Amino acid sequence: MSKQDYPNKKPKQDNPTNSTSTEMSCEVGLYGLAVMGQNFALNMAEHGFKVCVGNRSHAKVETTVARAKAEGDLPIVGSDSPADFCSKIAKPRKIVLLVQAGKPVDLTIAALSEHLDEGDMIIDGGNEWFPNQIRRSEELAKKNIMFVGMGISGGEEGARNGPSLMPGGPKEAYDLIEPIITKVAAKAGEPEAPCTGYLGPIGSGNYVKMVHNGIEYGDMQLIGEVYDILKNAAGMGNDEMATLFEEWNKGELDSYLIEITAKILAKKDDITDGYVVDHILDKTGMKGTGRWTVQEAAEQSVAAPVIAAALDSRYISGRKEERVAASKLLTGPSDGVPTVDKAQLISDLQAALYCAKVASYAQGLGIIKAASDKNEWNVDLSLCASMWRGGCIIRAGLLNKITAAFEKDASLANLLVDPGFAKELNERQLAWRRVVSLGVASGIATPAMSAALGYFDQYRRESLPANLIQGQRDFFGGHTYQRKDREGTFHTLWDDTHKDIGDLTGRTAGEV
Repeated sequence: MSKQDYPNKKPKQDNPTNSTSTEMSCEVGLYGLAVMGQNFALNMAEHGFKVCVGNRSHAKVETTVARAKAEGDLPIVGSDSPADFCSKIAKPRKIVLLVQAGKPVDLTIAALSEHLDEGDMIIDGGNEWFPNQIRRSEELAKKNIMFVGMGISGGEEGARNGPSLMPGGPKEAYDLIEPIITKVAAKAGEPEAPCTGYLGPIGSGNYVKMVHNGIEYGDMQLIGEVYDILKNAAGMGNDEMATLFEEWNKGELDSYLIEITAKILAKKDDITDGYVVDHILDKTGMKGTGRWTVQEAAEQSVAAPVIAAALDSRYISGRKEERVAASKLLTGPSDGVPTVDKAQLISDLQAALYCAKVASYAQGLGIIKAASDKNEWNVDLSLCASMWRGGCIIRAGLLNKITAAFEKDASLANLLVDPGFAKELNERQLAWRRVVSLGVASGIATPAMSAALGYFDQYRRESLPANLIQGQRDFFGGHTYQRKDREGTFHTLWDDTHKDIGDLTGRTAGEV
């Protein structure tokens, strides 16, 4: 983007977006007026903040100003260029960007920063890879311009009515925007609190939002697997399933995703007969944040099998043509679906879904904790859970318990070992196992549900077969091993082909 993207001629005096003396003191600016940007600007304005809006396409500026007028004569002022936009914002300027992640963000920052002063700040609200935010912060720091990376979750509705906001950046910058974001964020909990807060230095906000999206992948996959079993093992129709999900949403599974699942299943198709869900092609799209989360889990050496299974399931769903061909060659169990007690199965699925969700959150929060420790961000996991309780896609009643668990013990090694959650998982594990066993016996894939159970079973065991695997590594690579009965590093001459490898001190170099 360059200044040439904007009209060079002087605006006419009757243009509704013209500057006036009263327009020079907008409290905040928002640049990037796709629907998310428009809605977030309207949200801020509705909470009493005077907002200047800008966009590469001036038509969207006019649309936003018109919406502000129509939705209650809200205090939104338009602009015609980067210079005009920046001139209308009170110093120190606070500018929120909601443009496409990647190069468009860099181009927008370059265009705006020409007109900014020391002490001003830019807040990028896009789904951005956190190292990019660290780079931008370092570049802007040379001009003494502060930079905040702020994850925003809740979609278009959340942006308008109250999203979850996950900011990371200089504390000085956060203190300046805190009065705005605490008002416009969703409110949740008892007593009610804003779904936002200071997460830590630059990078931390986008990292937490990335993991939020990874948990979202897992949650959606788990619900999809439950739907598959209800449909193909319990023989339930869409209306019956919709009623069940609606009922579940009144209890311990209360969440936005359960709520919308009920609505999706019940929606009749207005093009042909039947239900919309039955006409949707079974190929799941994605924007990349789930992949980032799995990459980061590997980078931090943290197991995240539920999120990984959800990502793999999206990859497999994308190979629709291959699956159609494979379905003509590969078969499942010859006996079909075992006979099940429908009421018992529904009860088991509720318990299994709850347990798997707990395991998924444990994995996601484990990734955040590892990255926070590594980068010295000092992210508060109770704050993460608290700010996810409202406004965002993964909002759920379960997060009240998770918040309380980490408020009670900030050093909790894993959510699974919180006494309250440990008791629930222990009590429900048989239902969880029956669901996974039914899936295996029926040929109904439950990759995320199975991964969650596998994670639970590995984490709860004092001893794992890793001793054999380490022995294999020592056999073929001389990688050495530690013993349970004495200190030190050891290597065995396993057969006649093995020779003494001498000093063992460097044999584990390079391990992660």
